[in-house]
Amino acid sequence: MAMDFKKRGDRRDGRRGRDFDSDRSGPPPVVEHAPIPVPAFNGAAFDAAKKYGYVWGTGRRKTSVARVRVRPGTGTVKINGREVEEYFHVERDRRAVWMPLEVTETKKHLDVFISVGGGGTTGQAGAILLGIARAIRTGNLEYEPLLRDKGLLTRDSRKVERKKYGRPGARKRFQFSKR
Repeated sequence: MAMDFKKRGDRRDGRRGRDFDSDRSGPPPVVEHAPIPVPAFNGAAFDAAKKYGYVWGTGRRKTSVARVRVRPGTGTVKINGREVEEYFHVERDRRAVWMPLEVTETKKHLDVFISVGGGGTTGQAGAILLGIARAIRTGNLEYEPLLRDKGLLTRDSRKVERKKYGRPGARKRFQFSKR
């Protein structure tokens, strides 16, 4: 098997570093696992998991906390008493709110009521996403593999690093002057 090494930094074929041509042709084979089927909506499962008439889920992200209540209904989503489009003006944040409902295909079957506070819009959207996913999982455990596969049940634990004394920020330093 002859290997033809190219010079370092040769970018004719869009690659960096050392490339070699081998006997393989074409891209590497893509290994795909079978997609997890979406279970059909089961309102009875949500009724069995209800506490005070709702299924509850709590989501946190940065300094935001979202308390989510879910019940079978017509697809209404209210955040602090307002519609999603009225509360979030950035499309990315709106998509984050809808993602668990779209993945489980329960957007038209569930009413979601959210109370969120703390942090900014991105943190609140992330907290709402986790809260809705947890509430759906509590309502019907058949949705858990689907939500877990998409990474919607994993809490993002990143927070802002604290400011240190003697510095203007967490890691930034004041300008150094030798003389």
